[in-house]
Amino acid sequence: MRYPPRLGHLATRPVVVNRLVPTYAQAHQIDEQEAGQRLSRAIAGHVWEDLLAATWTAIQAKAKRPDEEKLLEKVANTLQERPLRYGKAVETNPAWSAFMMMLDLEIGTAGDAARRVMETEQGRKMLGAGLEEAGKFLATELTKGK
Repeated sequence: MRYPPRLGHLATRPVVVNRLVPTYAQAHQIDEQEAGQRLSRAIAGHVWEDLLAATWTAIQAKAKRPDEEKLLEKVANTLQERPLRYGKAVETNPAWSAFMMMLDLEIGTAGDAARRVMETEQGRKMLGAGLEEAGKFLATELTKGK
């Protein structure tokens, strides 16, 4: 596994979805309830594993001394009081747009043209950058606490 199992127990799908809802809703100009439903469907599959792995990599990169247990405790402390609160909406950039496109492709709201673009070498690079960007965002959201 590319991340500790406990991370998935702490940062559950609903927690991750709620952190991403404001950004997704803003980027797609939809309400937060619709954004939450789409995100829940989008991260039901392999995207979930990739997103947690990117988040764990970013959490470790932020730490001066990446002690797994201490980092996981920081996540636990952050999520203790309000685990399902919404995250902060961020301004999208090309990497974020690629991440959003990946989510849209997962749930079938993006067209074939978008799929073909994302299958190119440049598209795959942007998807990697987007996943990294989302991981960094989630790392910050999940380690804000005490």
